[in-house]
Amino acid sequence: MKIKGFDKLQKQLKQLERNAKELEQTTSVSFAELFTDSFMKTHTSFDEMLDKSKFTVETSEDFKAIPDDEWDIYVKSNTEFNTWQDMIDQATEEYIVRKLDL
Repeated sequence: MKIKGFDKLQKQLKQLERNAKELEQTTSVSFAELFTDSFMKTHTSFDEMLDKSKFTVETSEDFKAIPDDEWDIYVKSNTEFNTWQDMIDQATEEYIVRKLDL
């Protein structure tokens, strides 16, 4: 007895397995891959966030130099997220879903 759609499901599961293995090999993700245009349009505009902030950010080192507690306060006041880590976590979750092609 053949189940309708079983072959398609098997192909999808094999692709999911390949995607998961590829994701497992990932050791780092760039800022652009994590905070895609789509993510930023949905949740906030990062450039706009920086422009409105009191922080001067022209390099990644400038961004890293922002005190975490001050950035968390700013993120909470200007986005739907409570902390920068919450924003990173959401972006990471969406990245994984994209990579797994779910």
